[in-house]
Amino acid sequence: MNYQFNWKLVLSGEYGQWIIDGLILTLKISAVSIVFSLIIGTIIAVFRLSKIKPLEWFSLAYTEFFRNTPLLVQIFFWYFGSDAVLPKAVNQWLYQQDFEFAAGVIALTVYTSAFIAEEIRSGINSIPKNQLEASRACGLSFIQAMRYVILPQAFRIIIPPLISQFLNLTKNSSLVMTIGVMELTYMARQIESYTFHGFEAFTVATLIYIAISLTISLLVNLYNKYFLRHIKY
Repeated sequence: MNYQFNWKLVLSGEYGQWIIDGLILTLKISAVSIVFSLIIGTIIAVFRLSKIKPLEWFSLAYTEFFRNTPLLVQIFFWYFGSDAVLPKAVNQWLYQQDFEFAAGVIALTVYTSAFIAEEIRSGINSIPKNQLEASRACGLSFIQAMRYVILPQAFRIIIPPLISQFLNLTKNSSLVMTIGVMELTYMARQIESYTFHGFEAFTVATLIYIAISLTISLLVNLYNKYFLRHIKY
């Protein structure tokens, strides 16, 4: 083989800018999806424990459906089938925005939130039940007890699995390239198509994904170590 490595081609000039643009979009879609998946996952977990049967059934169906469906299928579902699922006004607004980005966020959010909901539910179940009963006895509603007493403790317990879910979401964001979102993997593929230097392009992309994962792990662990331990419940 007479393959000539050309790292400068990938790391500088127009192709280097493609890598940067792809990285920025990867971080953007990951950050937005993490925020929404955490919010929705928390709501679904509370629904599951609310003792209101319709909410319990809905949360159970939600988690089982999205956890047992491949993410790639869900991405295509939201991209091609959103017209049949979402209200017309919502679809019109999405088409006025970056529709591919929005479809990717929706797919990543609903998929990851189903796993996060189960992590949160496990954390809540690890809290002694008498704490919820004592909170209710003090006059707090179920939602208030969850918000001020149970969830803060549960989140502290589930920091490690939450980190794993956030990292999985960041890595799974590479799949949205299939619907035209020009994130990091998409840009690496474009560089390979234009230059036939796919090894360099995907090596750089791989190292960037590793750096993102290690950075997220470090930041969350530092937060858990230096901040959460000082909070008294």
